[in-house]
Amino acid sequence: SPAEKATSSNTKLASGDEWIADFDFEAFSKEVRALGKKLEDGQGPADVAHLNKMIMWSNTCAAVGLLTMGFGVNPISIIGLSLYTFSRWTMIAHHTCHGGYEKCHPNKTRWSRFKFALGTLWRRFNDWFDWMMPEAWNVEHNNRHHYNLSEITDPDLVEQNLAFLRNMNIPVFLKYVMVGFFMTTWKWFYYAPNTYKELKLARMRRDGKKIPEDVHPEEPITVKDCLIGQNYFYSFFELMYVVLAPYLLIHFFLVPLPWLAVGDYMGAGNTMYWNAVKNLFLAELLTNVHGFIAVVTNHAGDDMYRFRRACRPFSGSFYLRQVLASVDYHMGTDLVDFMHGWLNYQIEHHMWPQLSMLSYQKSAPLMEEICRRHGVPYIKQNVFWRLKKTVDIMVGKTSMRWFPESFENEYLRIDAAAEAKALKSQ
Repeated sequence: SPAEKATSSNTKLASGDEWIADFDFEAFSKEVRALGKKLEDGQGPADVAHLNKMIMWSNTCAAVGLLTMGFGVNPISIIGLSLYTFSRWTMIAHHTCHGGYEKCHPNKTRWSRFKFALGTLWRRFNDWFDWMMPEAWNVEHNNRHHYNLSEITDPDLVEQNLAFLRNMNIPVFLKYVMVGFFMTTWKWFYYAPNTYKELKLARMRRDGKKIPEDVHPEEPITVKDCLIGQNYFYSFFELMYVVLAPYLLIHFFLVPLPWLAVGDYMGAGNTMYWNAVKNLFLAELLTNVHGFIAVVTNHAGDDMYRFRRACRPFSGSFYLRQVLASVDYHMGTDLVDFMHGWLNYQIEHHMWPQLSMLSYQKSAPLMEEICRRHGVPYIKQNVFWRLKKTVDIMVGKTSMRWFPESFENEYLRIDAAAEAKALKSQ
């Protein structure tokens, strides 16, 4: 058995890893693969109707925010605008860009991962307008993160990306202050430049360009790195011109322009316009915090595993890693799931990234039951508890687990043998 072969190298399982000794790797993989196919085959009009419902909720938040943001700085506008930005990214764009509605949506010209928000600024503005360039996010998230989860090449590996903070010799209190700064700025300060780096890196590899030996592509890129010239892949001017400036100028200063006319009509001058601008900026801070809590916490904590070697997509190792390096949050109703941005189904989403939001609601109890029967740790906790665990990783208070190397290698060997057998039978 895989366990016998792995343990023949005198591997002693650490506390918390004992489940691996009796784990049936091949049976687990077979069940997960079958469930994914069943879910995908079952998608149809109900999934499209559910998508339209979530779009209506998201657009309602936008309408509330846009129609009230000129009447002074107020929480209604800020929350509405923040929720719209959050939901348009984490729910509508996220699942569409993964191809979640390609096979079941009748409108193939828009709801396709190859067309949604891509190609022109107009499409970006209409489909998904945010700090991140959609083409860059598709490479960084859909490819690099999903298929290198919790490996050193995972661009979203919190423990690796925050190594500088973990190792910084300063009071812990100051580390928490820095985390607070990251929470309110991370989308434009880190995520937009780092996703753009991954796009540039992918183009270099496609064109056969060699990366200099002194350049480490796995290291994160931030706005600060661009400002001080420590970015090999592009200049600060390029980052602003291509990625950040369109959103900065249009979203924060052009979108609220109608409030100039309203203010002039009501005798308020430009006050209503600047009220709208202030609400947009405050909503930006809030949506960054909301996104941080729901997004960054998905794969960090002292109960999450890391891996040394890459695995084949949708292999047995791939499926196992998605459970061991992901966490679900409280779930079950559209309202609860909307507030989590549907990121509370992270295990299921990483298993089968091409599914719809409705399919994840259906799949979670089935996936949890499979893990229970096979003894695989399936972690589902409150998102704020996961925030604590993530911050503990960021400041160096705790560290992630490493999956036992002998078992990792044995599972990869089984995957390779299964793939060779499948190719031979074709």
